[in-house]
Amino acid sequence: MAPCSSKLLLVNGVPIAGDVPPVATFLQSTPGAYTTARTYGGASLVLFLERHIRRLVHSARLLSQCRPSLFAAGSVPAVFPLIDSVPHRVHDSLEVGLRLALRDRDRSGSTDELAITALVRGRCDSDGLDVLLHVGFFIPSPFGAFGARLAVAGPGRDLAEAKYTDWVRVRQGLEKMRPPSVTELLLTNDGDSILEGTVTNFFVVRRKVVHDFTEPPPTEQELCSFVVQTAPISDGILPGVIRQLVIEICSSMNIPFEEVAPSWSEHALWQEAFITSSLRLVQHVETIQFPTSSKILHTRSFQEFSWETKQFQGIGHITRQIQNEIINRAAEESFKINQYS
Repeated sequence: MAPCSSKLLLVNGVPIAGDVPPVATFLQSTPGAYTTARTYGGASLVLFLERHIRRLVHSARLLSQCRPSLFAAGSVPAVFPLIDSVPHRVHDSLEVGLRLALRDRDRSGSTDELAITALVRGRCDSDGLDVLLHVGFFIPSPFGAFGARLAVAGPGRDLAEAKYTDWVRVRQGLEKMRPPSVTELLLTNDGDSILEGTVTNFFVVRRKVVHDFTEPPPTEQELCSFVVQTAPISDGILPGVIRQLVIEICSSMNIPFEEVAPSWSEHALWQEAFITSSLRLVQHVETIQFPTSSKILHTRSFQEFSWETKQFQGIGHITRQIQNEIINRAAEESFKINQYS
């Protein structure tokens, strides 16, 4: 069946007539806090919706304090009570937007999933807030169909704990550092510790060193020989929704876990790597390219440098376990779209 190409934009629950821009254009032109969720199971569930809404509210609160010009023409205290209304207003917009989107999906005979971006912005002329909802269609890649090809190419983000649209514009500037065939860029502030990707969180499965030698690859009974690592929030990374799920899953499954930024100087010990995002969920990593000079953080072209490359062999055992458990939890935590029926 043909993919569905239509897009919807709602402002405070009211559909906007006319052509709707792609989500990247929408985010570049609309300042504010945002979050992006997706559907699953033939557009029957919105994955981890309440986690997304909590993160959106958290981002809006941070920005109202640290970037008040984004939210208020007047005083920050006037905006704070309005932020409390965001969850209710997102649900109201979703009720309208999902009905319209699913009607278009059914009409076209599409089997695509939906990508849903909720954005909170201030009104320039008053101490008010708007809730915008952008709904588009996408075809998710099956888990394991292909791995991510990563390259380290820039410093970390500003005010990383809030997800907001200024980063979308910065990210576009980093694109010139993307070597050919690379599918995602990684960020580092010191030329060694890897923080996250430009649109993903980054994890490695690192062998532990015991008595000056490395242990062999793990069996299911030997997971304690390894540790999953990702950078902590305090290092200046985005608190991703799927990132937090991975942390909870590792805890519940007794998979050793550390919030420690993976260090490239230890990449010989990395057995697996994966990235997470709300659209990809979990994607295993095929290769990571790292510049031989930290000067790349201050340059303007990837062509000025040579690269070291770390290669991984397919999907690792721990990566697969985590992906499977995320899917298991999707049915428990996600929003059933037929609740709007």
